[in-house]
Amino acid sequence: MDRIPFQATVAGARYEQIARLPAAVLLDNVRSLYNVGAFFRTADAAAVEKLYLCGITGRPPKRAISKTALGAEETVAWEHSWEPLPLLHSLRERGYEIAAVETSMHAVDLFDWAPRFPVCVVFGHEVEGIRPDVSALCDTHVRIPMLGLKQSLNVATAGGIVLYELLRKYRALGKAELR
Repeated sequence: MDRIPFQATVAGARYEQIARLPAAVLLDNVRSLYNVGAFFRTADAAAVEKLYLCGITGRPPKRAISKTALGAEETVAWEHSWEPLPLLHSLRERGYEIAAVETSMHAVDLFDWAPRFPVCVVFGHEVEGIRPDVSALCDTHVRIPMLGLKQSLNVATAGGIVLYELLRKYRALGKAELR
């Protein structure tokens, strides 16, 4: 597995010293390097613990990732694994709620979801979605309400919405260190 070391300095403080949202993101087979870069940038902005890049999901160093991430690929912890299932089992053993972000028959509305922190949110392929074996391992399925005619969002846009809703909910629990 590839891993990025934490050596970045942000405003005089090392990034690993910044309080983190107890959330991780698993990207499984996300094919667009620009989407991956956008996830890095949003993960940095929301102080996410770690990105897990699985399957064909691109990983740094790649020009298209860097173009969108604007340096966040050097500050956000990440690792790559071809297989997501062992990572999900490991996260579950460490107490993470595993939540698939995808519209399904039994998905809960994002705004009604009461996540159990720490949480790992799973996003899948831009067209095919989350693989069935990955989806089956998820504790929760979460959907973003879609009120218009289109019934989907770009995966990176969906990621931003979900991560900031998680941040809002975590802050509502009185976690002052993330203010």
